[in-house]
Amino acid sequence: MTNALPQPSRSGLTPVERVSEVLFGLIMVLTFTGSLSVAEAGRDDVRAMLIGALGCNLAWGIIDALLYLMGCLAEKEQNRKAYLAVRSAGDAAEAQRAISDAVPPVLASILRPDEFAAIHERLKQLPDPPPRARLGQGDWRGAAGVFLLVVICTFPVAIPFLVMHSAHPAMRVSNAIAVTMLFLAGIAFGRTAGWHPLLGGIVMVVIGLVLVGMTIALGG
Repeated sequence: MTNALPQPSRSGLTPVERVSEVLFGLIMVLTFTGSLSVAEAGRDDVRAMLIGALGCNLAWGIIDALLYLMGCLAEKEQNRKAYLAVRSAGDAAEAQRAISDAVPPVLASILRPDEFAAIHERLKQLPDPPPRARLGQGDWRGAAGVFLLVVICTFPVAIPFLVMHSAHPAMRVSNAIAVTMLFLAGIAFGRTAGWHPLLGGIVMVVIGLVLVGMTIALGG
């Protein structure tokens, strides 16, 4: 047999992953804006804050994207090993254990022995897997999405400081934008988690502000 079995790549970020990246990007930029003293800040202070926020989110966008790719590669390798374990099973009982370990528990609990056997037979008829896990186009698109989400979150919060001459009103507008973004992210998360969207929005705002406060207090 040839090594022709394709390794499916992820089609993109899940809703929870998108919300997580938005939350992460907002926390990072709010750490910079929240540490700015509006009573004493001049244009140079605002400029330094904006450069620091953008640079930080650029760096963390790259780091988070690399971590995402590492996670994709590890997941693919685990799937490859699970596939090999099922194919190399010596008897029906061993095959059933390998399949049960590879699929979600709720699915494994409802499969009948003949269904486990059918899955085992079908897997044995497939080509050999590749010798090692490889990243696919979908994985790279997901990593690009991670990077863009973290970086793009910087701009709505930073724009008021670019267009307004006074730091004090700019801070109020910036905070209002950040709270709105947190609320919208919470609505998206609430729908995914089965919560009421309004509850999800409120919870996300509270969590986001608490995390920002913790980060600033700890010197982040």
